Amino acid sequence: MHIVVCVKMVPDTTQVKIDPETNTLIREGVPFITNPYDTNAVEEAIRFKDKYGAYVTAVSMGPPAAESVLRKATSIGADECILLSDRAFGGADTLATSTVLGLAIKKVHEKRPVDIVLCGKQTIDGDTAQVGPGIARRLDSTQLTLVDEMISVDEENNTIRVRRKLESYYEIIEAKMPVMITVEREINTPRYPTVPGRLDAAEAKVQVWDNNFLKLDPTTIGLMGSPTQVRRIFAPEREQGEVISGEGDQMQAAVDSAFSKLTEWDIVKVN
Repeated sequence: MHIVVCVKMVPDTTQVKIDPETNTLIREGVPFITNPYDTNAVEEAIRFKDKYGAYVTAVSMGPPAAESVLRKATSIGADECILLSDRAFGGADTLATSTVLGLAIKKVHEKRPVDIVLCGKQTIDGDTAQVGPGIARRLDSTQLTLVDEMISVDEENNTIRVRRKLESYYEIIEAKMPVMITVEREINTPRYPTVPGRLDAAEAKVQVWDNNFLKLDPTTIGLMGSPTQVRRIFAPEREQGEVISGEGDQMQAAVDSAFSKLTEWDIVKVN
């Protein structure tokens, strides 16, 4: 069994700031991390390796610094890492990103047939949840999204059974492999890398594929291949709240005041 897991380097959104004049992200001094959903995807791939002896290939598209998220995947057990890095890939939206990743996975498949492609449900910087399904479309593969449990794999019949987490119920699905799966964060608890794992990751070879290798039409990738364009980014305005306090004899007056304001703001309806 061969699993390809896609990982992305994203800014730590808890520390992202926006320039009020240019309305762009201030990247200086902002730490970058592995997209949390992708961390769960990597963990699930390694669990397949532990249980079924799967070979795991980690793939990431990004600048040279994205090598760090691939080495992290190696530190917990990924067998091979590929970085898709080229200025021509820069500025890509979800359509152009899935085009590059889809072709790269096809190249990987030529060397070693791929049974499962794993992605996190979404990234914390874009929150679109579109790249996984986009990859499935380019691979002409079955897609299973919103998966929160891998139930079983039948290697003899080449099928996989999973549980999908929908809004008001769960859905059990069995599908033929190859298949693309996007995972929820509650699917597992990612392990910590061991010291030997970290040492091996530091020495591991990360293959770098650029567009000279992939040979994609420049008009279908990067900024030129991205029909979605961000015109403006801004932080939402925060309204100052009001604290109403009261103790003892003042408690009822505080409750009445709070209720009055909720009615005034049309939060509470009075018939």
